[in-house]
Amino acid sequence: MKLLMLGGTEFVGRAVTDAALGRGWEVTVFHRGRHAAPAGVRTLTGDRTTGGAGLAALADGTWDLVVDTWSGAPSAVRDAARLLSGRAGHFSYVSSRSVYAYPTPAGLAEDGPLVAGASPDAGADTPYAEAKRGGELAALDAFGDRALLARAGLILGPGENIGRLPWWLVRTARGGPVIAPGPADAALQYIDARDLADWLLDAASNGLAGAYNTVSHPGHTTMGEFLEACVQVTGSRAQLRWTEPEVLLAAGVEPWTDLPVWLPAGELYDTLHMGDVAKAHAAGLRCRPVGDTVADTWAWLRERGGTAPQRPDRPSVGLDAQTEAKLLGAPESP
Repeated sequence: MKLLMLGGTEFVGRAVTDAALGRGWEVTVFHRGRHAAPAGVRTLTGDRTTGGAGLAALADGTWDLVVDTWSGAPSAVRDAARLLSGRAGHFSYVSSRSVYAYPTPAGLAEDGPLVAGASPDAGADTPYAEAKRGGELAALDAFGDRALLARAGLILGPGENIGRLPWWLVRTARGGPVIAPGPADAALQYIDARDLADWLLDAASNGLAGAYNTVSHPGHTTMGEFLEACVQVTGSRAQLRWTEPEVLLAAGVEPWTDLPVWLPAGELYDTLHMGDVAKAHAAGLRCRPVGDTVADTWAWLRERGGTAPQRPDRPSVGLDAQTEAKLLGAPESP
């Protein structure tokens, strides 16, 4: 197989590139040159945000598969997909479950209502949900039934440049009492970037098209199992101080950002941790145990000296020390 990876140097794109190389595929990486491409790929450089001139490096060549993880202006997906539609067999777009109209009820499948107002012609100021849906529309417009829409949710694993799992690992490695957002048995739904990558390549090889919710089953792990794995792999003496959601919210703690991954029960929790994924799993999606994801991410972090990369277009995450100290002074929840 000949793969064209649009991006391919960070996190999900890098996971796809590495997976394809591991299969012996011929891989071309098109990127802006901000990060080194992995060894073994053909590299093309250009800036798709500048329009036609930025895509000049893609003027020639044919590929079996294109994978695109773009999350900015839908017009960038539109321009690339149109340029490649006659020279590539299949187009896989890594989208998001954010494309569903909010609030997204628990158990919503791929045929649920979608956000309104999305356009493949939209620019860089488009909100995230509409941008991802606009990217989907751009892929469908150019490739039709040769387009695969992988609607991922929370993505974790080695290479993460958002900071969610890395923050928990660094915090637990520091030891001492650690605020753990309850309840411990809250079900989590996510995908390891490497499992997503493997499924994308398998799905494209099998000619799959259309939309798929590509995350684990709800409850693949729990908040408790997730944090216990962080404590275990770091070898620290951290003590998880389980704290009720009401206490955290009253202290001004922001779910998802101050305490990454965690959401209290409610509409946003149902949206991000309770989606219907039967279709993707029937099509071969498999998710490794949470302990493997956590351990491999810790090993990767240690190789980097303990500091994860940070996407410049995403805010940093994690609870500030002052708020944590104040919470740790409160009575522990039963």
